[in-house]
Amino acid sequence: MKNRKLIIFSASSACAISLLVAGCAREISHTETSKVKNDGTVNTKEKTVTQSSDGTITKTEQSKTTRP
Repeated sequence: MKNRKLIIFSASSACAISLLVAGCAREISHTETSKVKNDGTVNTKEKTVTQSSDGTITKTEQSKTTRP
């Protein structure tokens, strides 16, 4: 029983430390646009800009097309 508690405590501590070291990214901006064409096709574009804890800025763009 004590070994199980020790293993659980060690695993949770390792997860907590990894989150503290990695930090969290802060979302600076997020835009999403959708356009519907005459044939019913929907084009969706999503742009996200995030800043990590060390100051690095990351831009992510995703495009999705949905056809009826």
